[in-house]
Amino acid sequence: MIMETAPESLRIALLVARFNSLITEQLLEGTRRKLLAQGLAAENISVMYVPGAWDLPQAARRIADSKKYDAVVALGCVIRGETAHFDYVAGHASDGLGEVALTAGIPVVFGVLTTDTAEQALLRANVYGADKGGEFAQSALAMLSLYASHPARPEGS
Repeated sequence: MIMETAPESLRIALLVARFNSLITEQLLEGTRRKLLAQGLAAENISVMYVPGAWDLPQAARRIADSKKYDAVVALGCVIRGETAHFDYVAGHASDGLGEVALTAGIPVVFGVLTTDTAEQALLRANVYGADKGGEFAQSALAMLSLYASHPARPEGS
């Protein structure tokens, strides 16, 4: 992985939805473990909570606009229920985070599980199972590497 900045000096914001916290806390654990294992300094990993997945896009926009972080990882979980609520929340989280990712100038990782059941979500979030949190951390690092090797053109160039 090519990085202009040493991993220990990278600053990463982890946005965590409180809704479905049994799952999102496992995603957080996996994400944090992977970042630390890759050499990031613990004090450069900031954890911020939002009420739910619906709130992740606006929080990601605010955090990206602060210019305090090199990347944002948005962690959430939306489990299908008996109503259309799932579609609205999952769709808004996906579309909103996608828009932020395209315009923020820093990597913004979509770390939102969208599953049919809580059991599926738990299997994916478990750090000793699928460890999707670790995968989300790896995505952030890969995108940081890509950004470092392909810097944006200065305005007016």
